[in-house]
Amino acid sequence: MDHDGHGGHGAGLPPFTLARALEFSPDAVFLTGCLLALGLYAWGVARLRRRGDAWGAGRTVSYALGVLSVAAVTCTGLNDYGMVLFSAHMTQHMVISMVSPILLLLGAPVTLLLRALPAPGRVRTLLVALLHSRYVRLVTSPLFTIPLFIASLYALYFTPLFDTLMGTRPGHVAMMAHFLAVGLVFFWPIMGVDPGPRRAGHLMRMLELFATMPFHAFFGIALMMASDPMVDTFADPPASLGADPLSDQTAAGGMAWAFSEIPTVVVLLALVVQWYLAEQRTGRRLDRVAGRDGDRELAAYNSYLASLNSRGA
Repeated sequence: MDHDGHGGHGAGLPPFTLARALEFSPDAVFLTGCLLALGLYAWGVARLRRRGDAWGAGRTVSYALGVLSVAAVTCTGLNDYGMVLFSAHMTQHMVISMVSPILLLLGAPVTLLLRALPAPGRVRTLLVALLHSRYVRLVTSPLFTIPLFIASLYALYFTPLFDTLMGTRPGHVAMMAHFLAVGLVFFWPIMGVDPGPRRAGHLMRMLELFATMPFHAFFGIALMMASDPMVDTFADPPASLGADPLSDQTAAGGMAWAFSEIPTVVVLLALVVQWYLAEQRTGRRLDRVAGRDGDRELAAYNSYLASLNSRGA
């Protein structure tokens, strides 16, 4: 109690109100989500290990780096700068939509969950049904993912919606969550690590990957070439930061352009490796089949060539 008989909050501390709770709670959303994601993944790996099943260390490391990359751009001081500096915000956007999803998907979290859950269990049955549902087939179709990925740039940054979301802390957090979700649904069918409703060929997945590159590059170039600030939110950064809004916008455009190239190269290399390993597995399977039936297919083909030769003679 203070000298007026009311509960005190401590010298110099403002009263803890519902408004203050709502103001600070959005920042905890990603931190809670990251901790939960790491905990669930660790539970799955531990469950496999207890029953003697192996799980690649590379997958675990990739997934952990993916979660840490999300935390690095949403749970640190970068999140505060992202509210007032275009370059800081673009760093958040590019990492959480282009880098984090790739690392998370290389960790194969869906595969791990399916293997860790009991086979006849209800949760596993529902998960399998969801993976093969019409809804998931729709949201992983390139007719949906590619336009969504492009719209997340042009329809967001170049419309009043961006300034509306950036006007509040929850709006900024919701935008980051949207970028992460868009990156996951775009790269999920392309990476082809986890099971899904469709499995396109490697060449088709490469075409899906390259389809967004020109739009991403043009978006970055448009920001770099603009002679005036294009987003009102970042048109007047705090004087204490000493940042020129036009130079900051140019830096943001350079990041958008660069990030369209670097993750694309990483994913392309992963696809090439997957394609090579798939061909190797196919070759070994055909060799085993040939070994079991005495290479009957080759013998039949040789007989066919011999019959053609005899007819010609």
